[in-house]
Amino acid sequence: MTPLAPPAVVAELAPSGRLRAAFNYGNPVLAAWNPATGEASGISADLARELARCLGVPVDFVPYDAAGKVVAALASGAWDICFLAIDPLRAADIRFTAAYVVIEGVYLVADRSPIGDNAGIDRPGTRVGVIVGSAYDLFLTRELKEATLVRASSFEAVLELWTKGELDCIAGVKPQLEEAARRIPGFRLLPGRFMAINQAMGTPRGRDAGAKYLHDFVEEMKRSGFIARAFARHRIEGASMAPLAAA
Repeated sequence: MTPLAPPAVVAELAPSGRLRAAFNYGNPVLAAWNPATGEASGISADLARELARCLGVPVDFVPYDAAGKVVAALASGAWDICFLAIDPLRAADIRFTAAYVVIEGVYLVADRSPIGDNAGIDRPGTRVGVIVGSAYDLFLTRELKEATLVRASSFEAVLELWTKGELDCIAGVKPQLEEAARRIPGFRLLPGRFMAINQAMGTPRGRDAGAKYLHDFVEEMKRSGFIARAFARHRIEGASMAPLAAA
């Protein structure tokens, strides 16, 4: 069991006396949010509650429907910890732990599309729909040289662009795109992945003692089987538990 945190760590991770956890329910693999009750669930919620227990403070979930909004809220000091994919751009302001979950980033195309593999995406004229500020938006912004990224505020908004004929493919997390392909006729996933999305916990930079404790906390959650049990409890598919970080 992770030991109770010393006062210096509590002061950094919960300076208000409560742990404010940014909760990105736009990632359905890891999180779910009931707006009527304000109830958070999923593996992210489990980890936040366990961390709060170790800190000896209550937890307040601060909900967001997209990862980009979590990052934007950092400027106003709206949260103390977050659950986001590791990205170099985000890491300028956020101290990340090692990954605790790995999710595949994949492409979805129309059945009739001539595109047969991931290598066929990066061509002039190919329009790729992404959620603005998502891990795969940041990654593809760096990686794609010829294709055009078309950004929308949510997955539903990306699908709306598709129905309007404004996209040639959609990039996203595999479980969400698999569910869309089952629900909406005429879609297929391209084989393989274009990236591994490493999901981690994080805290604003400048909280060094808190960041060190958070890193050790995540490793203990992997080592103890807490995350494996959460995978089973929430029936998580399309993702895998990340290995222990190298010593």
